[in-house]
Amino acid sequence: MKTKDKAPHPWQHTRLKTYSGAPFEKFRLMIKLDRQDTTFILTLDDEENRWNTTFVRAISAALDEVEASTGPAALVTTASHPKFFSNGLDLEWRASSGEHRGGDRAAFGSEFMALMGRIITLPVPSICAINGHAFGAGFMMALCHDVRFMRRDRGFACANEVELGMIIPDPELALFKHKLPAHVFFETVQLARRWTGPDAAEAGIVSKAYELGDLLPMALEKAASLAHLGNNRRVYGTMKERLFGASAAINTPDGAAHLLKNAHHE
Repeated sequence: MKTKDKAPHPWQHTRLKTYSGAPFEKFRLMIKLDRQDTTFILTLDDEENRWNTTFVRAISAALDEVEASTGPAALVTTASHPKFFSNGLDLEWRASSGEHRGGDRAAFGSEFMALMGRIITLPVPSICAINGHAFGAGFMMALCHDVRFMRRDRGFACANEVELGMIIPDPELALFKHKLPAHVFFETVQLARRWTGPDAAEAGIVSKAYELGDLLPMALEKAASLAHLGNNRRVYGTMKERLFGASAAINTPDGAAHLLKNAHHE
C-alpha cells in the first residue's frame, strides 16, 4: 500500500535571506544568520561549537543584526552538526598559548557572561532547537532562550562543571535557579545529571522533545507564532529585565541577567 507523503512545512517553501559581508565574513566559519519572514535563524556552524572569545563575538555580531531590525521578529537558534548543539568550553584553546583562532583568552569570561545576559533579555522571542549535546556553556546558552525544544533520540543537556573540577560561578547558578524547576536544580548543578530529550521535557527543562526531522520546523513554527510579541521591543525587553534583571520581580535582590552582565572574571 502506497503511503501518502508527509506534507512539507510551510517554511520549506520560504526563501531565506542570508546575512553576509562585514562582520559576518569574519565569522563565516563559525555561525550563519538567515532570515525567513519574521524569524531570524542563528545556526552554530563550527563542528562541536565549543566556546571561545571569537565564538562569543560571532554570536554577538548576529544579535546586533537581530536587535537592529524593526517590526515583528523572533529568533531561532540551532546548530548544523547532527551530534552537537554545543559541546561546552573550548578546552584546547584555554590550555594553549600564543596566537589562536579562539581569540583573546583574558576577555572570554566577562564577554561570555555578558552575552548570556544579552540573550536572556533579548527584546524578541527566542527559541532554541537543541539538536545534539549541550554541555556546560552550550547548556547555559540554551537556557537563556525563552522556549527550548530538544532532539528526542540523541544528545544530552548537562552542566558538567563539577565533573571537570570547576566550581559553577554565581551568575551561572542564578541562571539555573531562574530557569529550572526547583526539583531539577540540584540534580543539574550538583550531580551533573545528563538529561536526554524526553527526560528534559518531563522535567520542564525543555517544552517538548522531537525527532530530528521535526525539531527545526517546530521551532520555526513556534517562532512565527510568537513574532508579533517582538513588535514592541521596549515592552518585551522590559518584561525580561523585570524577570531576570536588577531587583528582579521574581527573585530579589538581583537576577541572572544582572549578575551575568556584571560578572567580573579573574
